[in-house]
Amino acid sequence: MASVQKIRLGDLLVQQGIIVEDQLMSALAEQKNSGRKLGKTLIEMGFVDENQLLTLLAEQLKIPFINLETFDLRAEVVQKLPEVQARRFRVIVLEERVDSLLIGMTDPTDIYAVDDLQQILGQTLDIAVVRESELLAAIETIYRRTQEIQDLAGRLDEELTEGDFSLSQLEDDSEVANAPVVKLLRTVFEDAVKAAASDIHIEPDEKVVRIRQRIDGVLQEQVMNETRIASALVLRLKLMAGLDISEKRIPQDGRFNIKVQDKSIDVRLSTMPVQYGESVVMRLLDQGSAMLSLEELGMPEDISNLFREQVHSPHGLVLVTGPTGSGKTTTLYAALNELNTPRKKIITVEDPVEYRLPRVNQVQINARIDLTFAKVLRAALRQDPDIILVGEMRDKETVEIGIRASLTGHLVLSTLHTNDAVSTAMRLIDMGIEPYLAASSLRAIIAQRLMRKICENCKKEQDLASLQKDWLFGSHLSKNLKDQVFYTGNGCHNCNGTGYKGRLGIYEYLELTEEAARALQTGDNDAFKLAAQIQPSYCSLSESAMKLAITGVTSLEEVFRVTEAVNDSSVVEHD
Repeated sequence: MASVQKIRLGDLLVQQGIIVEDQLMSALAEQKNSGRKLGKTLIEMGFVDENQLLTLLAEQLKIPFINLETFDLRAEVVQKLPEVQARRFRVIVLEERVDSLLIGMTDPTDIYAVDDLQQILGQTLDIAVVRESELLAAIETIYRRTQEIQDLAGRLDEELTEGDFSLSQLEDDSEVANAPVVKLLRTVFEDAVKAAASDIHIEPDEKVVRIRQRIDGVLQEQVMNETRIASALVLRLKLMAGLDISEKRIPQDGRFNIKVQDKSIDVRLSTMPVQYGESVVMRLLDQGSAMLSLEELGMPEDISNLFREQVHSPHGLVLVTGPTGSGKTTTLYAALNELNTPRKKIITVEDPVEYRLPRVNQVQINARIDLTFAKVLRAALRQDPDIILVGEMRDKETVEIGIRASLTGHLVLSTLHTNDAVSTAMRLIDMGIEPYLAASSLRAIIAQRLMRKICENCKKEQDLASLQKDWLFGSHLSKNLKDQVFYTGNGCHNCNGTGYKGRLGIYEYLELTEEAARALQTGDNDAFKLAAQIQPSYCSLSESAMKLAITGVTSLEEVFRVTEAVNDSSVVEHD
């Protein structure tokens, strides 16, 4: 083990002229009261900069100062040290060497911690110094709950021998808190929240149970052999959501609220009978998360300005389209958040209510008691609203009421499940709406998708595959992209090895100009498409996606995945 000197940090800083004696005395007094380490105390009191302090320690101890944001951390190496000790000693295992381990410490002068770590790890230790903020962020990312989930699943399976599973135990609050099934579910939720998952899937198969989490729009899977735990998990979740635990033949929907890591999480639960039991999908909504503003959505400035102008109109129909999980609701609520003033009466009709807004009258539909979109929408119009948000226009009746509301002095915001903005207007006519009504009411359409962003920590230039080269450099495309450099993610601890971290929206914006309205009124699909595409503000989803790849925000693979445009030459027609 590299020798660690016993350094009097305060004296060293005074000797180097970084702090003065009075500052040291003040810090020592504060340290006595707080119990924190002297270095952290000096930093918090503003007497010394963290980088300055750690650089000095590295030079004095002749050890490296490592930036964890760029260091290639491997989960299997880091996890050689249990999370409890990593947090306690503020240490992380960085690298496995031939006859030693390289560890990063926030306080390499703590010789007692080094001795304890030597015993725990059972290997010779080489020491480096790291920033505490980077170390804690790495611990949060790497020490996922996957192993704990596996261990709890094994314990639960041991208890679930044939015939010993008692529903009464699940219903008894005094007993349930320490039950393995509850501990397992709690750990699954904690892991999902830590990974910023939007959905949790529990899927029984013949010989395994799969727990999958949707992170940045893509599912990540954990497979367990304990097949019997699936029924216990489903039963517990049904109880939490107030569903019928005796009914396993039909799908059921419910919701409940839980507190995870000081966050209030609203859980929308859906069960469905499958071949080997019941499949469960849970959508997680963080009720404490701040609602985005229009500026924070990441829309291009020109589209954001045009969209804002339309949602501030006194009447008309504005539609946001895209598949499930494309961020439509987030966009609509960003608009509502801006429109929500004491001067405006706003009513929303949703299934379900996803965000709570003060001053807004929010109604959740309930098909079981015939509280449908159309019925609530009719009632809402008698409540003297200025603005109405319809969660989804699913049928002709709802669309007709919404359109007539938009023609009688109301601003109506809603969503449709269509592929792009151009096809949305024609979709209204396909649903049986008279073309003149659609042309008179419709003001603007935004189609959107969410694309994964390349992880900045492991971003690198990409060597294009043959299929990508064929598409990019064939025929007329070669002159535009011949020398273009594209990027991809290598995979690191910051992005859980995926190469992506976070998502960004791409948008296709269409306004109903006079030319477009005339084409729509006559039902001429080709003329409408042409009138849409010649608008200065028009940019297709494929073009928007390609712009992000060209600027290095996302990868070509993500462009292909989101837009399915490998053979779409229109991707790069516009500059």
